[in-house]
Amino acid sequence: MNDEHADRTHAAPEHRGSESARDRRLEYQPLWVDLQVQRAIERGEFDDLPGAGKPIEDLGTTHDPDWWLKRFIEREQVTGVLPAALSLRVEDARLEEVLDAESSERRVQSMLEDFNARVVAARRQLQGGPPVITPTRDVDAETEAWRRRRGKRTLST
Repeated sequence: MNDEHADRTHAAPEHRGSESARDRRLEYQPLWVDLQVQRAIERGEFDDLPGAGKPIEDLGTTHDPDWWLKRFIEREQVTGVLPAALSLRVEDARLEEVLDAESSERRVQSMLEDFNARVVAARRQLQGGPPVITPTRDVDAETEAWRRRRGKRTLST
């Protein structure tokens, strides 16, 4: 037991010395960081940064913990990472716009058939995730609606 006490007292001064060095380092760290920033400013490393002189986007809006991920997906134009149920909802919302860009009726019908097949396949998958609430499209009714929209565009141009 005396040997243990001797070991602890022998190690204590070294430990105290490292604590005071650490304390001093922590005390002066903000000054060091400020100095590094000041030197970088003097070198012009903060000149012409993207967004300089522009207001900060979304300042004052509610906090979204996934803001960085959404910005990354938008900036890098990442696609194909949503579960089928969600990607089908997005595609369903834009389907008329996509169909209207087509000039062939057969191509429109083919796209509608493909969309319906993917909706049915997503409903059958058992991998979990959000439910598939996207309805299938009536190919004949959608093709007729496409024809009407196309006729209106032709008349207006």
